[in-house]
Parts: sequence; structure tokens; C-alpha cells
Amino acid sequence: MSLPFSVDALTRSATAAPREIAFYHDPYAFYDAVHAETPAFRWNDYGHWCFAGFREVSALLRDKRFGRQILHLATREALGMPAPKAHTAAFDQTEKYTLLNLEPPAHTRLRALVNRAFVSRHVEQLRPRIERLTHEIIDGFEADGGAELIQSFAAPIPAIVIAEMLGLPAEMAPQLLGWSNRMVAMYMFGVTEATERDANQASIDFMDYLRTETAERRAAPREDLLTHMLTAEIDGQQLSDDEVMSTAILLLNAGHEATVHTTGNGVKAILESGLDPQSLFATDAQTAATVEECLRYDAPLHMFTRYALQDVELDGVSLKFGDTIGLLLGAANRDPRRFTEPNRFDPFRTDGANVSFGAGIHFCIGAPLARIELQVAMKTLFERLPNLRLAAAPEYKNVYHFHGLDRLDVTW
Repeated sequence: MSLPFSVDALTRSATAAPREIAFYHDPYAFYDAVHAETPAFRWNDYGHWCFAGFREVSALLRDKRFGRQILHLATREALGMPAPKAHTAAFDQTEKYTLLNLEPPAHTRLRALVNRAFVSRHVEQLRPRIERLTHEIIDGFEADGGAELIQSFAAPIPAIVIAEMLGLPAEMAPQLLGWSNRMVAMYMFGVTEATERDANQASIDFMDYLRTETAERRAAPREDLLTHMLTAEIDGQQLSDDEVMSTAILLLNAGHEATVHTTGNGVKAILESGLDPQSLFATDAQTAATVEECLRYDAPLHMFTRYALQDVELDGVSLKFGDTIGLLLGAANRDPRRFTEPNRFDPFRTDGANVSFGAGIHFCIGAPLARIELQVAMKTLFERLPNLRLAAAPEYKNVYHFHGLDRLDVTW
């Protein structure tokens, strides 16, 4: 059987179509070849250089010569970028002030105003609520003897938690998930105009809803994160309504996407490993180690792109100002130079680490919350359903960047 990719060490290039099912279901064979042949390579399908080594990716995430934003330093014309599309104007508006794309000083100001809600000591107070919610959700399907775990279990928990943090009703979680999933489709490789228009309409609907909510908070402030973002000040400055809207959408989108994927990927890894789940969650420390290994072994985000903010020479690669690079988080987590038997799922390993939440100024602001959600959800699931097993082959979504399951059918 022919491989769904090719790697050429001589030209330091590779071809691997992100939309091919054989590839996005298992990109790890490609990563093995890349690590063996050329951990820095030009990915022909994307048209930019990528880096797969753990040390290199970790360093580049922190390297100030690269950034998520470039148009604060040069025009589209100068960079040879196409003009914005009229039919994605609303989607582009949601991205304009997002923490994920800003660079200092705008990023520093915005992150400082939001960060306090996500520090470890604050989100730890949510653990009892997350435990209650997890039990309630399992109560809803335990008697069925089987379930599709992504929609029935993995997706609702983080969506409800982040909605409640913002002060939005829990019953809105399915609608928020719907808008989010349609918007996230914009990050697929080879997006069609139909997908762009659908994501744009989801953006319009999302913003309309949030405008109503923010207007209500301005009229009658509450004890929630949305009110905090509207009223908090740093050096006498407050966030604009557009900044609040972009940040709320980012928190809702990113606040569930990685957690949903890691829950599904992690449950799949545990069930396929043959390990005794009871031993994986025997103590709080082992539960935390198991979650970290799930994040390493089958990462929820596989590529994080950045722009070169100046001409740079990296590992013999000459990059020009404005060039895009891809940091392959999923590949870095399987680097044989960093991990013993990197392709083995081992929650007891002594060399555990991962870059799944990024690093540097764009380190995932919701990482402390995500870790608690994952620890509680996975531990509770295997405690409540000790006979959990796969009922069908798991199916991954056709979105390479966001590596997660579309279906996870189980029985018990």
C-alpha cells in the first residue's frame, strides 16, 4: 500500500495532503519519516517551512523574531497578500482583536485584563461545579449501555463551563457549539467559498447574540467574566466592545475545542492501550500525569503558524520578513530525540512533557481550566463506567490542524 505522503531529505521537502483520510486519521507515520529524514522541511502542500523537533518548536514558540501578526509592520500589498474577501468580513471582524493573533503591546494589555479569570487558583474553585456537571451528564446516558462520547460527553462539559464563566446560560451551550464549529471550519486546508460564507454567517449570528448580552451587562452589571471584561481597567484603559466580543468568541471557541479533542483522543488512547484505567487515575498525581500523556500522545492542535518579523536564518533555512512557518506541535510531542518510545502511550513515563498548549506569550490562557476539566471528566468517566470499551473504530474529523474525533462509539 502506498503511503499518503513523501519526504525528500535531499531537498528538505515533503508532500502530504491534509485532506486525505489516510493522512489526517494518522499523521504520525508522516512525523516519523520527517523526524528520521529532515525535521525542518518545506511542506509543499502548504507552501511554507515547517519545524517538527521538540526543542526547535519549544524555542520558536518563544522566539520574538516571529509573531502571529504581520500587518502591524507591513501592508498586504507589500507582503503580496490578497485583499480581504467581502464575504468573510464578519469572520475577519471576530479575528481582528483576538488574543491569539495580537502582538505586544496590544496583546499585553488585552491578556492582562482577561488573565486573572484563568489563573490556577481561580479556576480551581470551579472543580466542584465541573465534578457535578460531569456526573449529571453521565447520569443522562449511563442506563443506555452505550453512547457516542464526543457529542454526549466530551463536547457539553467545556462548552457549559466556559458559557457559565462568561455569564451565559448553560442551555445556550449547544448553540454556541454550533456557531463555534462552523467558524473553526475556516482553519481547514483548502476551504471552499461555501464554508467561508457559512462561517461568516455564524460569525454574524454570534456577534449579534453577544451584542445583546454586552448591552445587558452595561445596563446591569453582574458577577461574571463578560461584565469583568467590560468594566476592568489597566492604567485607566478599558476594552472596547469589539475587543470584548473578539475575546468572548475566542474564549468560547478555544475554551472547548482543545478540551473536546483531548477528551476524545485520550479516551481512545486509554481504551486502545490495554492499560488498567483504575491504575491511571489511582491518585491525583497519576490522574494529572495521565492527562499530560494524553495531551502529548495525541495532541488536539497539530499546526500553529507564525510570521517571520525579520529576515531569519534557522537550521540552514533562510526565511524572509513576512514568511509563514508552521510549528508542528503533534510532531514535536512525538520527537524520538526527546522521548523514549515516543509512539507508545505511557502515562507512567518519566520523560513526560508536551507543547500542546503552546509556549511564550501565546501560551493557552485556558490551560489551567482545561487541565481540571480533563482530569475530572476522564477520571469520573472511567470510575462510573469501569467496563467501557470501543464499539466501533473511532473516526477523526477532516480538519488536520485541529486533530480530534468526529465519533467515539463506546459500550459498557
